[in-house]
Amino acid sequence: MKAFAELYAELDATTSSNAKLAAMQHYFAQATPEDAAWAVYLLAGGRSRQWVPVRVLRDMAIACSGLSPWLFEESYQAVGDLAETISLVLPETPHTSTDRLTVWIEDKLLPLRSAPPRVLAERLPALWAQLDRQGLMLCIKLITGSFRVGVSKSQVTRAVAAMAGLDGKRVAQRLVGYTDPSHRPNAASYLKLIAPEAPDEHAQRGGQPYPFFLAHALSQPVKQFEALLGPASQWQVEWKWDGIRAQVVKRDGRLWVWSRGEELVTERFPELGSLVHDLPDGTVIDGEIVAWKTAPSGSGSACERQSPASLAVQPFALLQKRSSRNTLDKKILDEVPVVIQAFDLLEWQGQDLRNQTQAMRRTQLEHLVTTCANPVLLASPMLIGEDWFDLARQREASRKLKVEGMMLKARDAQYGVGRNKDTGVWWKWKVDPFSVDAVLIHAQQGHGRQASLYTDYTFAVWDGPPSASERTLVPFAKAYSGLTNEEIRQIDSIVRKTTVEKSGPVIRVQPSLVFELGFESIAPSKRHPSGIAVRFPRILRWRLDKSVEEADSLAALQDLLA
Repeated sequence: MKAFAELYAELDATTSSNAKLAAMQHYFAQATPEDAAWAVYLLAGGRSRQWVPVRVLRDMAIACSGLSPWLFEESYQAVGDLAETISLVLPETPHTSTDRLTVWIEDKLLPLRSAPPRVLAERLPALWAQLDRQGLMLCIKLITGSFRVGVSKSQVTRAVAAMAGLDGKRVAQRLVGYTDPSHRPNAASYLKLIAPEAPDEHAQRGGQPYPFFLAHALSQPVKQFEALLGPASQWQVEWKWDGIRAQVVKRDGRLWVWSRGEELVTERFPELGSLVHDLPDGTVIDGEIVAWKTAPSGSGSACERQSPASLAVQPFALLQKRSSRNTLDKKILDEVPVVIQAFDLLEWQGQDLRNQTQAMRRTQLEHLVTTCANPVLLASPMLIGEDWFDLARQREASRKLKVEGMMLKARDAQYGVGRNKDTGVWWKWKVDPFSVDAVLIHAQQGHGRQASLYTDYTFAVWDGPPSASERTLVPFAKAYSGLTNEEIRQIDSIVRKTTVEKSGPVIRVQPSLVFELGFESIAPSKRHPSGIAVRFPRILRWRLDKSVEEADSLAALQDLLA
């Protein structure tokens, strides 16, 4: 535990990628396989459920520290991180436990999940007393499921590969599924991760998917496309679906469905289970799960039947409604059926096709969809244009068709790992976001390094036009990204000077600031006061040129909704 706490502190203290890689390599080289297994899981993004309720942790920290509840809350608001706050207010221990990370997680912390309050009151203070401040903060982050540190999964992959002397792509392949919640890290899984390459490794993969290939954002004007990308004829163009990216894996008579987050979601989409009877063993399909109103009908191939006029994709909000359910009853399955829009074939008859060209994989995919003839498996339609300007005109129909824009894939591209350009290129050519001018009405302090600044904001629009005799501001979105550090500091100063009321961590301010907010999509909502929900809201710019009275109204949002 002490060694991993030191690694956490070292990673948190630097922004240098090389320093982080060196620190992780050193840790993996020194750690036991059991500890390294858990370290890879946590650093690569593995998450556990909360083992002890936050309320219990707060109450026990208050009792052990002797602080008044109000003083603890003020300390928490100043620090911005619960684990760090508790580690600072508890009496400091002059020594720390020498037990390994695995012992702490498996023998001391995991049993807390089922412990009643009386047992927690006995065990937690005793555990906390074994740790110094650094180890205590890490311990509480693990307990609350809030462990995060500034490293990416790709950096962990590079560190493990460098330490083991392996190709990074091989390690990336082995890491797929490693952080799935159902996976319990152990020495065997780590040793398999760093083992020398074996000739029969591919045949032993079971239901494991491939690392997802990701696209780069394309934001340049269309008039520059010819110079940047070459002629449109060299690119495969498809719609960019608004759904859940997934891989469907059929091997050994079984079928698995994996999300891009490397979570096994087979049971969440039982409709796709019928593919187990239609796909041959050794098949891996990459595509997008979307809510689909009706199955395509009519003659012709699967691709021909999906002309833009016949697209039946439904808004992502419906798919989200279904995905948020703990149980899937017949009613929700009937209301929100799904299909998978397949756009790539990664494995066919047990052969890895990723090094083949995009055009070759697409041809094989269309053949598979046609012979499979299962209505839940559709080939994402390809779009044809005379040039980039012609495609840009077609792209203007994206919102009407409930898609996010277009995907551009080089016809000679291989299927890579993550977001890279060494084997091929995919571009996402998204439509411009919706936008409205809204008023900042509430603010909340950030976390970690921004704990002392107000960085999280609630925005509102008017419930009537400027001509209305009386109108009020109605909250409709929260956003925290899109501002520079200097703008955040300026806004923080204004927020403090215009505070009207404080309710816990949230403050209400006198309306004085207008911002242009951007968002990907908009949908009706019964849960929000405005009756509207927006997806991925972010701040586009600070409208210093506009007064509060000139901000948009609900009518503007209704127009976008229509």
